[in-house]
Amino acid sequence: MAPDSTLPGFRSLTPAQRLDVIAQKVGLTESETRSIATPGALSMATADGMIENVIGTFELPFAIAGYFQINGKDVLVPMVVEEPSVVAAASFMAKLVRESGGFQTSSSGPLMRAQVQVIGVTDPLGARQAILRHRKEIIDIANSRDKVLIGLGGGCRDVEVHVFPDTPRGPMVVAHLIVDVRDAMGANTVNTMAEAVAGRIEQITGGSVRLRILSNLADLRVARASLRISPAALTTKDYDGARVVDGILDAYTFAAVDPYRAATHNKGIMNGIDPVVVATGNDWRAVEAGAHAYACRGGRYTSLSCWEQASNGDLVGSIEMPMPVGLVGGATKTHPLARVALKMLGVKSAEELGEVVVAVGLAQNMAAMRALATEGIQRGHMALHARNIALAAGATGEEIDWVAQRLAAARDVRMDLAIEILAQKRG
Repeated sequence: MAPDSTLPGFRSLTPAQRLDVIAQKVGLTESETRSIATPGALSMATADGMIENVIGTFELPFAIAGYFQINGKDVLVPMVVEEPSVVAAASFMAKLVRESGGFQTSSSGPLMRAQVQVIGVTDPLGARQAILRHRKEIIDIANSRDKVLIGLGGGCRDVEVHVFPDTPRGPMVVAHLIVDVRDAMGANTVNTMAEAVAGRIEQITGGSVRLRILSNLADLRVARASLRISPAALTTKDYDGARVVDGILDAYTFAAVDPYRAATHNKGIMNGIDPVVVATGNDWRAVEAGAHAYACRGGRYTSLSCWEQASNGDLVGSIEMPMPVGLVGGATKTHPLARVALKMLGVKSAEELGEVVVAVGLAQNMAAMRALATEGIQRGHMALHARNIALAAGATGEEIDWVAQRLAAARDVRMDLAIEILAQKRG
């Protein structure tokens, strides 16, 4: 049974009390709870085995976004991020959407592409036909390199061939291996398959193979999320809900037509997506690369999300984007807190994880546009940023909240003012 994702009064608790609440909700063991509460969950020995030239470890805040309901199931969302207001905004939007039926999600299969670049062919279209004639043989060679994946129901499914007849380096043929990677992100799997088939493709085409590597434009591995919310649910003491809906639609349209705005709009989406990807030990750089390439698929850079108004006035939002994330392999298995994060989420497949991730991205997108359409982005963000400024000014312990509250009340979050307020308190 999924845990209740509502977290009433969560913000007012201490970090230790919050951890106790989450531990009880998701059934964390004493060891798992201690790994979150105590610095150094990632041991030096483990870190040294993960990457090269290790001299230490670097910590970021580990937080929980609450109130998410996805396809009728409650989900507590772990987020690792340094930016103030991200977790609060995602949780608040999830709370509003929850009251309107929650998020609906779906996804395609876990298909990744491996690219094999062939140069030096005099008849590129003929080379394409030759590769396709040997399609089954190429698939068999690729699948011979990963019996475990085949046993799990995955493997190379198809071969595509793309032709670039006139490049600055001459004709180029690129074979794509379409691989079902199951619950892995899949980079190592598809790279190995690409290297395995390279020699045979050279024999078939008479050309020379250069690059053999995956594509991070995982356009066959997309996740989708949508929401629907009434103007009444968006009404505040200062703004009518219909006015908020109009403002959000205007903000979305701006992002849809202008790449300068779209870059910041999509960054707001990634504010929600990246922290979940990082928390689960997945490759956030691959997700970012795929997202921004996908935003250009129509020939120009535009919004990853889509917002419209239903006939009854409801606001309807949706997002569809590549989501190459996994539950096995890499840091998802080696980092202790990534394993705990996945346990908190309670997801059973890579597709389910991807759907949670895009739902959080859509929530974050709505939060940013709602703020922009009403009081502006800075009021709420800077109020939460005040704690960072208080810390940087030298505040400690109870002084942090004391200084932050006065900065927020003044609506003037500045370092020099924080130093002045702190000096007054200590004086």
